[in-house]
Amino acid sequence: MLRRPPACAPVRRRTALLVAGLCLGGVAVPALAADRPVLPQWRATAEQVAQAGVPLAELAPDAPDSYTVKRGDTLWDISKLFLRSPWRWPELWGMNLEQIRNPHLIYPGQLLVLERVDGRARLRLAQQVGGTPTVRLSPRVRSEAVGDGAIAAIPLHLIAPFLNEAVVFDGDQLAAAPRVVAAPEGRVMMSRGDTAYVRGDVTDVRDWRVFREARPLVDPVTREVLGYEARYVGTAEYLRPGEVRKLADGADELVPATFRVTGVREEIGIGDRLAPVTERDFASFAPHAPAQPLDGRIVSIYGDSLTAGQNQIVALNRGRKDGLERGHVLALWRDGTRVPDRTDPKRPMIKLPDERHGLLFVFRTFDRVSYALIVNVQDPVRPGDRFTQP
Repeated sequence: MLRRPPACAPVRRRTALLVAGLCLGGVAVPALAADRPVLPQWRATAEQVAQAGVPLAELAPDAPDSYTVKRGDTLWDISKLFLRSPWRWPELWGMNLEQIRNPHLIYPGQLLVLERVDGRARLRLAQQVGGTPTVRLSPRVRSEAVGDGAIAAIPLHLIAPFLNEAVVFDGDQLAAAPRVVAAPEGRVMMSRGDTAYVRGDVTDVRDWRVFREARPLVDPVTREVLGYEARYVGTAEYLRPGEVRKLADGADELVPATFRVTGVREEIGIGDRLAPVTERDFASFAPHAPAQPLDGRIVSIYGDSLTAGQNQIVALNRGRKDGLERGHVLALWRDGTRVPDRTDPKRPMIKLPDERHGLLFVFRTFDRVSYALIVNVQDPVRPGDRFTQP
């Protein structure tokens, strides 16, 4: 086990996540497990980032010398306060994102101090002693759920429902999933509190999600099916198992499992499919730009809308296999229109340049598809619109 130098703040334990940290030049390098040693190249990366910071030209024109974090702040809010480009926050804060999944968490009441040295800017966390902030600066690393008080990267209420609702399957696995086959009194639609009878391979899991038909997500460029997005309709609680009874004549009689509907986005119907509820991952992740050039298209708008605006969710035709990860910030582009050149007697058609008009924040990734929040945008977003690294 790696031991923590005394200068580091305590590292808390969280269910299913245990991170130890080494402080190197104000940047944490993790030991994610006993079999994951801190390699020399990790230390080098951490030290390099810790010493770099960002050019002063990247600071926002009115960036404050210090800021006290308030309840309700998000990492994106604070990034915009200090930086022209909020996705450069890791450089300003000295994060080693490749090795630390849950980097420097920030809490209400903490004092952030902006240092300007030799044409570069760095942000530090000032320790408060006796109610008075000192110049003794020590970035701290904690590993714990955002629900324990750390500010989130973006407003959690905008994405929390989609951490369970937005699900992409590699194939049409729902076709073989447990299915609703009946309801009491011959009803075909069920609401919250109603009983549903289910057939299929039901495991002894209490909480389940209910989905309707899985629709293919088709790449707007290649027309290839990237995965199957299941339409979320609600949740149900497992009550009693099903069984197979032997009748007097020796025949089998099927008795389905019993569920209670605990929540609905829309009424649950006969034929809807069930999948166990997975644990939501609220681990903090910092906004940052992709390390490599990236170009892709929006596959669809989540829900039934034809266009999307700020704070709506879109599916992207790039995923983990393409290097996309949670926290990536992407630029949205408006396709340049085609107009006649009126200065030319022949009036040839010309295509105007594409114009950048918004930002996406990736919060969930699958192998070939990701979901992103539209952070800001000027014009309606449509399937097929292009995105790149910012």
